[in-house]
This record gives sequence, C-alpha cells and structure tokens, in this order.
Amino acid sequence: MKKTFKLKQENKHPDRVVDSIKYEVRKYIKREKRKALPEDKDFWFFDCKFAIGDDEPKVIEFADITKSIDEAAKSEADTFYLEILARAEKRPEKEEEETLETKEVESEEEDKVED
Repeated sequence: MKKTFKLKQENKHPDRVVDSIKYEVRKYIKREKRKALPEDKDFWFFDCKFAIGDDEPKVIEFADITKSIDEAAKSEADTFYLEILARAEKRPEKEEEETLETKEVESEEEDKVED
C-alpha cells in the first residue's frame, strides 16, 4: 500500500477521518497476513515509510504506524503519506551455542538450589 491520505474532508469530523484511515490500514494488514506464505518463509514482515505533507518519507517501525497517524492529525496537516509493503521472512534459527549456554546456566542454578 502506497497512499496519500487526506486528513481534512468536507462534512466530516477530523477524529472520524483519522478513525477511518486507521481502519483502512488495519484492514490492509489483515488482508496481507491472510495470504499464503512461501514454503521456506515463516511470517510476514512489513516495511513502513511515513511522511507528513510533502516531506521525504522516513522509515518507521511497524508498531509506530498508528502513533505516526495520530501525530499527523495533531499537527493539523492536510495530508500524509503512508507506505506499507509486506514481504515474507524466515525467522533466524537459534544457534546451538546459545542453547548449550542456557542449558549450562540452568544446570548450574539447579546445583546451587540443591546445596
């Protein structure tokens, strides 16, 4: 989704416009998450960019989308740009060294408890 949203619409309260924008964004995210993943991938990752007005879009975290929309509404801007692109990702596998270290720490803790 690459879209410029208008925050000021005729005959609509600004809060309702913001709510409808958030609803549209959530609906898009749910739709993308429902898509089938490729065989070698585990989850959908979202690349997000945000800009108020005609500014250059900046990369934001997925969790900060609604915060950014609220900030645009508070700044009383006329428009903002939001880009959300989904891509399939594979979770990094935990290394065996990490699991061995945690087992060693757990066994040491058990030894201390027994003493």
